[in-house]
Amino acid sequence: MRKVEVVKFDETWSRKFEEEKEKLRNIFGNELVAVHHIGSTSVEGLKAKPIIDILPVVKDIEKVDSFNEQMEAIGYEPMGEFGLPGRRYFRKGGDQRTHHIHMYEESNNEIDRHLAFRDYLRTHPDERERYGNLKEELAKQYPNDMESYINGKDSYVKEMERKALDWYEKR
Repeated sequence: MRKVEVVKFDETWSRKFEEEKEKLRNIFGNELVAVHHIGSTSVEGLKAKPIIDILPVVKDIEKVDSFNEQMEAIGYEPMGEFGLPGRRYFRKGGDQRTHHIHMYEESNNEIDRHLAFRDYLRTHPDERERYGNLKEELAKQYPNDMESYINGKDSYVKEMERKALDWYEKR
């Protein structure tokens, strides 16, 4: 069972992202267009589950599956689309999860959704604080129930995504 843990921001998260980014570059080479640090660990000052979320952008999503063995060799579990068409999802660390990879082809709209949410929280300290506090409260309320934790923040996240996308498109 995965424990729900939300901790204060950790300065080492960006270094951990950079380390994985380099590994991904070595595996995917010219297939990679960009690699973004997303999610709460990418927002300085935001309380987060200590899991590094990474969004690699590739030229052709169909080619990604041919790299599964190499991803397994560096500790990732390939999960395929995992419920989201057009994505390739990998996770590392088993029940003590350390990294999530959400891989998309460069034309996928999900990329902007993730980057907008990250950048909005980076530039709106009041929303960052509100979101961090909500996650901390939910983790205390549901320490052994990841599904309830996720459901508890769902409406807030959807509202924030809408605001963030609107803000992102106007920049």
